[in-house]
Amino acid sequence: MGTTSLKSMIMRMLGKVDGFKKQPKKNQPKSFTEKQMAEEAVDRRDLGIKNVSLQKIVGSVGRYNDFDSKFRKKRDREPYRQKRVKEAMEIGKPLPPVELYKIKDEYYILDGNHRVSVARQLRHQSIQAHIVEYLPSKETLANILYREKDHFERKTGLDEEIDLTEVGQYGYLLDQIKEHRHALEQVTETPLSITDAAQDWYNTVYSPLIKIINSNRLMDAYPKRTVADLYVYISYHQWHKGRETRIYGPELGKLIADSMAKFRTAVMANSEHPFPEMKRIITAFIMISVKPELEKEVAKKLYAYKEVRELHDVPAEYDLIVKIVLEKDLISSESEAVRQFVQEKVRRISGITWTQTIIPLSSRIKKQHG
Repeated sequence: MGTTSLKSMIMRMLGKVDGFKKQPKKNQPKSFTEKQMAEEAVDRRDLGIKNVSLQKIVGSVGRYNDFDSKFRKKRDREPYRQKRVKEAMEIGKPLPPVELYKIKDEYYILDGNHRVSVARQLRHQSIQAHIVEYLPSKETLANILYREKDHFERKTGLDEEIDLTEVGQYGYLLDQIKEHRHALEQVTETPLSITDAAQDWYNTVYSPLIKIINSNRLMDAYPKRTVADLYVYISYHQWHKGRETRIYGPELGKLIADSMAKFRTAVMANSEHPFPEMKRIITAFIMISVKPELEKEVAKKLYAYKEVRELHDVPAEYDLIVKIVLEKDLISSESEAVRQFVQEKVRRISGITWTQTIIPLSSRIKKQHG
């Protein structure tokens, strides 16, 4: 019998043993068996004793019908047990860890419903638990990504939130960490564990680049992606592909060195304030034609815009020359930023019949002397 058919048979048996039924959604914990069957989670491993966030404890093993959503017994025949647990927790008396089953990022109580209930009442953030994890085997994208992330975390020892949405990218990050370890070993001439290299990579490479991405609002252009996705995309093209990408401008490319080692060196050399928010200042000139006798009215409205720094009335084929100074982020191009200003502000002024915009390639400005 193949592995797949064996697992299917086990899942059918579990459903019969538990008397599995679709549970109500409201005011009731989730069923471990329901989740186990949905994820085809049969293979298990012992994760030992760890602190678990109470918010991630979502259900019960076999007895979910006996409790409400806060893990209080609907008909508690042993209220004295709840009272004793509460008294013990209030005075800080050590209690044995609760027993939890884990599937992906959700936890289900095998033993310790009273302890979880009281911890929630006392507004604790976490509880000590002995955890047995059931690994999802169903071939969905979410499960494949979960297994890849799990392998990455166990290999590197990192438990930070690094969430990717494409298969294979955790392997790329792991290769990056191995490359980082090799570079560090060459400098220090000392062997380095993969977990130590991973922590250094996270602190001196990954986190600083994430800070650049966040401070410059690059995620605004990619709402369906994660910040870790964008880290992979930028670092791959900047350090491995060797070409500029269209998702960011040359300013960001200058800020991020052309190799991971150089980037880390720059971070370490400027650890105090290495990443100010990158904004590009653009100067442009707009030639404007206006309907007869409306020059003054149009000029007044234009001059009220904070972006307009100079306004000149000229005797030429056009009537006005306006100098504007704009601020753009790293995503937008200069022409996009200027076009947006012209379309949304300049062209909406009644009386303007024609505009032409010039963006200088370079400028030289003499300093004013006393």
